[in-house]
Amino acid sequence: MQISDLADWVRDLDEPSVAPLLEALLQTLDSLVEIGLGYLSLDRPSGTLSGGEAQRTKMIRHLGSSLTDVTYVFDEPTIGLHPHDIQRMNDLLLQLRDKGNTVLVVEHKPEVIAIADHVVDLGPGAGTAGGSICYEGTFEGLRASGTITGRHLDDRASLKETVRTPTGTLEIRGATTNNLHDVDVDIPLRVLCVVTGVAGSGKSSLVHGSVPAGEGVVSIDQAAIRGSRRSNPATYTGLLDPIRQAFAKVNGVKPALFSANSEGACPSCNGAGVIYTDLGMMAGVATTCEECEGKRFEASVLKYHLGGRDISEVLAMSVTEAEEFFGAGEAHTPAVHAILGRLADVGLGYLSLGQPLTTLSGGERQRLKLATHMAEKGGVYILDEPTSGLHLADVEQLLGLLDRLVDSGKSVIVIEHHQAVMAHADWIIDLGPGAGHDGGRIVFEGEPRDLVAARSTLTGEHLATYVGTRPRTSRTP
Repeated sequence: MQISDLADWVRDLDEPSVAPLLEALLQTLDSLVEIGLGYLSLDRPSGTLSGGEAQRTKMIRHLGSSLTDVTYVFDEPTIGLHPHDIQRMNDLLLQLRDKGNTVLVVEHKPEVIAIADHVVDLGPGAGTAGGSICYEGTFEGLRASGTITGRHLDDRASLKETVRTPTGTLEIRGATTNNLHDVDVDIPLRVLCVVTGVAGSGKSSLVHGSVPAGEGVVSIDQAAIRGSRRSNPATYTGLLDPIRQAFAKVNGVKPALFSANSEGACPSCNGAGVIYTDLGMMAGVATTCEECEGKRFEASVLKYHLGGRDISEVLAMSVTEAEEFFGAGEAHTPAVHAILGRLADVGLGYLSLGQPLTTLSGGERQRLKLATHMAEKGGVYILDEPTSGLHLADVEQLLGLLDRLVDSGKSVIVIEHHQAVMAHADWIIDLGPGAGHDGGRIVFEGEPRDLVAARSTLTGEHLATYVGTRPRTSRTP
């Protein structure tokens, strides 16, 4: 049964012998409904939950706890949430605080930052340009502080004056995946189409379940990228191969020498840069390798240079530095430069090429995936919540990237809740009106300005508030 229906059924049970159990069960079910997961059923496989759903399911375990004086840390709890659902999330965070707990939230959404009693803003930039406390104090103080976050708090993407004209449609007929109610819809091609709706309304079911994967369709979903602590942006994006070949060609040696997983690896740590000590019952400890000092390569390999740098120095470069390094001079390598350009386009200019994938945040991994797929020869790009983990200042850069994809002749379909992306769309498909069996229907399709003018759906209401339009008043005849 859908959890909201199950809660109603349990509420009507009259079984005095198990009353305390029913009360505890009802409290958990009501918490799931309150947090916006009432549309799930209890037999739903965990692996099929979206990132936001999994995050909120974890929260429920703690909400029913009678513990107080506990410190809770939430890492971007609004991922996958429609603006309508964020208010519910805020209420739950405040409830946890009011029970006598400390609640720490890592978050980019202004709606969540606004309810904080104390805000800590880190920066000023990202990567090596960050790591400092730029501001701490109240939300109003942050707004007036002049930090990057403070300056962008009131950012509002405006509706487009003119929208692109589609050059065809992708027809979906009779879609019934999960909660979809025999949906018929035409997705316009060669434009920026945003599919939106409250959490659980059927967006991913419609797009991933109905758009045939295969020739010409590049789908970038929320699945975690696979990679061990030996993997890094250079290996994941395919950068390392042309870099190794460039080093080998200049120095007249084998490319395998310049791989920390092959012949050039430090024999002491096997190219890991650190030595892991398993302490049995306690957590393992990682210590920097004394022989290579964390550089991962044999000393003899580091004698070979390209443009005055050895391989470990190149892997320690940020994307921005490397783009300049491989763009001209002796190290000029077009294949490397092209991949670095795509990484910079998705806002990852601050990442170092050799940073282990296990240290990247969810948003960084999502964008790394996007940069990698941008090289594929696809006609239709499907992006599932590309703003996950993005700072307000980075959303504008993402919109520019989406525009460039469309202007180069691609069809871009974005599943998204962020109002800036909705406002920037050429066409919006809004699912709802609710979640679970209350959703799964098309409640609006058309241009963003028509959605704002009609204010007929929850998305329309929130988008109208975001772009600053007032509700239309009816005139008395």
